[in-house]
Amino acid sequence: MTMLRSTGRQFAVAAKALALFTLLLGIAYPLLATAAAQTAAGHLANGSPVSAGGNVTGSALLGQSFTDSSGAALPEWFQSRPGTYDGAASGGSNLGPSSPQLAETVQARREAVASLESVPEGDVPADALTASASGLDPHISPDYAYLQVARVAETRELPEHAVRALVDAAVAGRAAGILGEPTVNVLELNIALQELDT
Repeated sequence: MTMLRSTGRQFAVAAKALALFTLLLGIAYPLLATAAAQTAAGHLANGSPVSAGGNVTGSALLGQSFTDSSGAALPEWFQSRPGTYDGAASGGSNLGPSSPQLAETVQARREAVASLESVPEGDVPADALTASASGLDPHISPDYAYLQVARVAETRELPEHAVRALVDAAVAGRAAGILGEPTVNVLELNIALQELDT
């Protein structure tokens, strides 16, 4: 009988602890953390949405593909790095520098970009040939962005200097002035391009 009472008390204590920790850690803490994130950095906490014409068109943190249904580059847009741009299937190919398959893929991309931009193959920057580790990087190098200026300007019948000025304005410097390399967010650049063209 004593053992049954002891087990019943232990069960009651365990049930109370479960209820308390569920309230604290399952409800109160997530609500508090969400409120703090929304207050301190709502834009970031909501996924850094990018809007155009009053509609959310993507995230500043995730790349997008500017290609047609066959995968061919749409010449009126600045192009992103190669990648899947599928958040559900992100990840690299795991092919190393000695992989013949990677070498063939890079060479095919080099030829395609050189043809699209009407430049020698040696002028194609590395980020136009290789995907990021996640395949979702929204940025390209300023070199790759400037390489695309002439094509975009010609396709859209815009002055080249005006398109170049968009790229100039889109170049983000190194983080804290020393970390990483300057980058250009392709989605934000294409939104600025669309606004210039309307």
